[in-house]
Amino acid sequence: MAEQLSNYKCPNCGGPLRFDPKEQKLKCEYCDSLFTQEEVEQFYRPSELAAASGGTDTQWATDTGDWSEEEAAHMRAYSCPSCGAQLIADENTAVTICPYCNNPTVVAGQFVTKKPQYLLPFQLDKDKAVEILTQFYKGKPLLPRAFTSQNHIREIKGVYVPFWLYNGVMEADMTFTGERVQQFSHGDDIITETSHYNIVRRGTVSFSGVPADASSKMPDQYMDAIEPFDYTKLVDFDTMYMAGYLADSYDVDEEEDRKRADMRMTNSTVSSISNTVHGFTSVAPTSVNIRRIDGAAAYAFLPVWLLCTTWNGNNYLFAVNGQSGKIAGDLPSDKTLMISWFLGIAFGLFILGAVISYFAGGGFL
Repeated sequence: MAEQLSNYKCPNCGGPLRFDPKEQKLKCEYCDSLFTQEEVEQFYRPSELAAASGGTDTQWATDTGDWSEEEAAHMRAYSCPSCGAQLIADENTAVTICPYCNNPTVVAGQFVTKKPQYLLPFQLDKDKAVEILTQFYKGKPLLPRAFTSQNHIREIKGVYVPFWLYNGVMEADMTFTGERVQQFSHGDDIITETSHYNIVRRGTVSFSGVPADASSKMPDQYMDAIEPFDYTKLVDFDTMYMAGYLADSYDVDEEEDRKRADMRMTNSTVSSISNTVHGFTSVAPTSVNIRRIDGAAAYAFLPVWLLCTTWNGNNYLFAVNGQSGKIAGDLPSDKTLMISWFLGIAFGLFILGAVISYFAGGGFL
């Protein structure tokens, strides 16, 4: 679909369209009509042709794209005064709470952000995300009630988190020392024979789509914890998929994030090369030389359901993979509930001990 169109209205009733992860179609919030990408494209083709001023380069490269005037006219930018997050959304999305810090005053700001080359559509809708979060809370009796309130859980928001996806070819030059130990009998003696080897391994390892989140507000460990994403479902960026969702604007550039990606590729290369050394009793690396000889990066939006909860002055963030449902987050304990539980258990043990003493002693005197 041409990318110049971003103001999606229902062809039947004129209501706002929202991308539905379950149906993988645009759905009208008023009349529940469903439309495929092709149907919306056909309906709006005259408007697209009038607004289009040229194609957009979507090649896999380090450069990002720019929004057309038509796209920018129907998009909104929101700046959180608390944590500084810059969020973008279509004009039909109402933003009242920042998904990163739970600040209720998110105000409109200047629309300045780069456009991603690729996007991974949401596969899980809000109801499924709420169900996953509710299950995550279950079985935790010391969890503060502020976390388990259904009204609060419903505040979970779908956010396209910015990522750099790296391709790379790593060249490896590694040496090892190896030992091979054999034992055999010679008369009454047991002889141990140890052979020593110098082992050399050289080669290249190719990587595709190594992720590094490009938002300083998003804890890296959370994004690592909810991996993997299925990158076979990546599509060329189209504003259709953003209908009804927020998107974070990247503030970590490709060069800075490349350090994390290079480290991941280096560690995987060392592991892959080391796994080719086998058949020895013991192996120890003596030298490791890994360098990247080729690489490129693409800017992409990946789907994450986010919920931020404030408790005792601290923010607790929960992230759900919008494709697989894998969840990450830290949970606090309510000290008041903990004391109540302790006293309840202590009182119960006291009563149990008294009953046992009563029957063991033949009754109270």
